[in-house]
Amino acid sequence: MHPNFTEVIKPASKEARLLGSIDLARLPSHIAVIMDGNGRWAKQRGKPRIFGHRAGADSVKAIVDTCARFEIQAVTLYAFSTENWKRPKSEVSGLMQMLKRYLRSELEEVHRNGIRFKAIGKISGLAEDVQKEIAFAMDKTASNKGTVLSVALNYGGRAEIVDACVQAVETLRKSGRPIAELAESDIEENLYTRGLPDVDLLIRTSGEFRISNFLLWQLAYSEIYVTPILFPDFRRPDLFEAIREYQSRDRRFGAISSEINRRDAESLRMKLRSGSR
Repeated sequence: MHPNFTEVIKPASKEARLLGSIDLARLPSHIAVIMDGNGRWAKQRGKPRIFGHRAGADSVKAIVDTCARFEIQAVTLYAFSTENWKRPKSEVSGLMQMLKRYLRSELEEVHRNGIRFKAIGKISGLAEDVQKEIAFAMDKTASNKGTVLSVALNYGGRAEIVDACVQAVETLRKSGRPIAELAESDIEENLYTRGLPDVDLLIRTSGEFRISNFLLWQLAYSEIYVTPILFPDFRRPDLFEAIREYQSRDRRFGAISSEINRRDAESLRMKLRSGSR
């Protein structure tokens, strides 16, 4: 068993068997999660929608804790989109209060585990008290070297790309370079997720087959895993299953398998040559 899980997983349990089936050498570098189904979960229990969002906090903890124990480089959670402002004011207000409570109650543990917290999106559009809580959490964890936990708030994928393009063009203009020289790397340097790898694995709960304007640039070559499980019921074994499915995929990035195998073999030969000198 992976040593980081010995204190939370019992030997010979289902979780232990699932963990044992995961190739630790082929973990995704960046996992993104669309946390869907909170409202339906609450409705099934005759409760208001905010009840489902509160229940989903335990799923967030399970995901973040698991990714940190795997030492996965980044995990990004879709918490509040630019379209979510259309929801009832009571639900929006409840979500923001939940965010503040989460930051206050979980920040010490997040910090203790070496996790770096980031908020991505149009943060300036959030209430001032929420912005202060976010700024405090980001500042406190800024020097941490472990998993980067990004929470997408007031976020829209199209808006992110537009913002990145505007900033990239402004940088070109100031440097005297023509707009025709604009490259993908210029845009990537201005994304909210700059410095992080593209998403390897996107997980969407509740069975919906949409990406909902989430990380449109970063998802270009992601593996997408959809589960019918509603988000408040999503736990560590479910994340293990998603990673197992990810590892079963043949990731070709536009090439064919034989070409990838040829490149891998050539890379190995080059390493062996350099090691023999």
